[in-house]
Amino acid sequence: MNKKLFIISNRLPLSIEQSEEGVTMRPSSGGLVSAIGAYLANSGKGAFREKIWAGFPDCDEDTWQHAIASNEVNTEFNYLPVFVEEELYKKYYNGFSNSLLWPLFHYFPSFAEYHDDEYRAYLEVNQLFVDKIGGRISKGDVVWIHDYHLLPLAGLLRKRHPWLCIGFFLHIPFPSYELFRVIPKEWQRELLKGMAAADLIGFHTVDYAAHFLSCLESVMKIEHDGQFFLFEDRVVKADAFPIGIDFDKFHQAAGSAEVADKRQEYLNLKDQKKLIFSVDRLDYTKGVQNRLNGYHKFLTDNPEYIGKVIFVLVVVPSRDEIDKYAERKRMIDEYIGNMNSSLGDIGWQPVLYHYNHLSFHELIALYTACDLALITPLRDGMNLVAKEYVASQSEGTGVLILSEMAGAARELTDALLINPNDTKEIAEAIKIGIEMSEIEQRIRMKAMQKIVRKYNVNAWANDFFTTLHEVRQQQGNLEIKFLDSFSKVRLLDEYARAGTRLILLDYDGTLVPFSKKPSHAVPDSTLIQTLKDLSSDSRNDIHIISGRDSETLEKWLGDLSVGLIAEHGAKTKLRDGDWQSQTLQHQEDWMAKVRALMQLQSDKCAKSFIEQKEFSLAWHYRNVELVHGSLMAKELYDRLISVTTHLPVNVLFGNKVIEVRPNGIDKGSAVQKLLTDTAYDFILCIGDDKTDEDMFKRLAGTAFAYTIKVGREASFAKYNMQSPHVVQTFLQTMVDYPEHT
Repeated sequence: MNKKLFIISNRLPLSIEQSEEGVTMRPSSGGLVSAIGAYLANSGKGAFREKIWAGFPDCDEDTWQHAIASNEVNTEFNYLPVFVEEELYKKYYNGFSNSLLWPLFHYFPSFAEYHDDEYRAYLEVNQLFVDKIGGRISKGDVVWIHDYHLLPLAGLLRKRHPWLCIGFFLHIPFPSYELFRVIPKEWQRELLKGMAAADLIGFHTVDYAAHFLSCLESVMKIEHDGQFFLFEDRVVKADAFPIGIDFDKFHQAAGSAEVADKRQEYLNLKDQKKLIFSVDRLDYTKGVQNRLNGYHKFLTDNPEYIGKVIFVLVVVPSRDEIDKYAERKRMIDEYIGNMNSSLGDIGWQPVLYHYNHLSFHELIALYTACDLALITPLRDGMNLVAKEYVASQSEGTGVLILSEMAGAARELTDALLINPNDTKEIAEAIKIGIEMSEIEQRIRMKAMQKIVRKYNVNAWANDFFTTLHEVRQQQGNLEIKFLDSFSKVRLLDEYARAGTRLILLDYDGTLVPFSKKPSHAVPDSTLIQTLKDLSSDSRNDIHIISGRDSETLEKWLGDLSVGLIAEHGAKTKLRDGDWQSQTLQHQEDWMAKVRALMQLQSDKCAKSFIEQKEFSLAWHYRNVELVHGSLMAKELYDRLISVTTHLPVNVLFGNKVIEVRPNGIDKGSAVQKLLTDTAYDFILCIGDDKTDEDMFKRLAGTAFAYTIKVGREASFAKYNMQSPHVVQTFLQTMVDYPEHT
């Protein structure tokens, strides 16, 4: 393969250290490195001719050059350093990224700080990434961007390379709209536009993906269909990919000699006591203080365990140059000191506190020596510690207490799930865990290990890349569906040759744009003249087929020599004929019930209104604020479906309208009647919403039929056109097209 893979993250997966002996450089072994490495070694083997990892090297350019010159780093990645001036990086990283996005996305809005200079620095650093990698990107390359430091990056890259294949993955939670909206509006839009410019946007859970789509709808007024939405003429997908770990690495390490020696040290320390273990970075989102409160309550509520339990708490240093983090460390230090002095004695301390990094073998030794892992973040995107603990239990025992606020809780449902803000629940879970039978431990652990083993790092990365490929294919299909020049000429040639032509045209959204008030969507003189010119050709049988009532269609189009079909087929008027109605019974019975429900919803939803037609009722919410209107419409639709189950009607969810109409009335049936009455050798059918799909489906497979959907949505139609303006222009082209000779 000739294509390259670009992995882009805030920092390069390297550790660079300076000493008197010189500069050393070694690869890091984080979860992301393991995940991508596992994918490239298995499912993605041979997919890319070059793998480039771009990021900040955590050093200046001179140090980097010395490190490169004096170290050989054996890795499958070529590293592309992005150098950032120290003060700029501080505003971008400590400032906007970790003093606004991090606390807000983790539901700590009171910790968020809003500084315009930090926002500008954030955008500037993202632009530095573009400047660094932009010139190295070629057609066919794939870019995978990671995490909250680089939210605008996909948008900036898309401006430079519109055809580029871009995936984005967010490793932290995405907040609900109620939290996201507190960010200044300009910043909201730039962040969302940046993310939406990717082809696939990945999150750890469906909740986070749903929050993103809700924010996109509320801020950008971009609606979604399930997990898909349209942005800048592209189909984009937001989906959940719960990141995994290298299960075998942790499972097999438990039996290594290095781990065995360390584990024995901890077992000797533990003796006959129960050992509780917890490890986390220094961060207010991790809930360390609540964890200590819960453990303290466990001991005070169960004094028989005093002296019989040890809590080994490891806190890994992180961002302690930020005030909030330094303050958190002081609080933890003081609390543990007070707790050990008040409950402990010379022979026993309730908490063994370690503020430092752990080696891999030390970590596995503690995972396998402890009886219970206590993992209680207040909010966490995933929390791989929980999965590492589960994978390390090679003997199949051990108890996991896990916060329900961690993304991992969606998968590890056999853990003891707790609310991390509930001190009493934490204390009770500790007691249950310590006293849990070995049989129950094995049942729970087996179930969790099955999940962690199956959806490991390789499965995660493979799932993401497979989905990215599928989205790109779907984008390609969408582009092909638009009526291109070749298809347009072929259509016009067949039109010119045909002797009998049926032309079916929807009205609103097809011939004219939608209007805030339906009564304002009056056809202009240009459209009227185009329809007159088309209908003047005796070979053309033109029908305006609409959901509009017959009175309105007659008023606007009745003077033309065209057929009119009102209320989706309930009333018809052939060219130069009179209106005819279908025979429908019991109209009043269902209309009263439906109108009462619609009226109730309209009373609660400002700017919505009811349209009374002869045979149907429609509730319009085009003028309602997008999110509120969508929620109210879904609520009304569900109620109507429930109430009309045994009534002779259909409930139709259209374009900003919910319509209830009699059974058997649809545009497809109306078209069928026309085809029964007359034989045609050319058919053109154009419409824009769900009601027109009945026509498209009826004409599917007809060789001489051209069906066109107005808008950029998937459809049973063969082709798409962008807008009513394009439709009008095309109809005028048909008028002017020369006769076939």
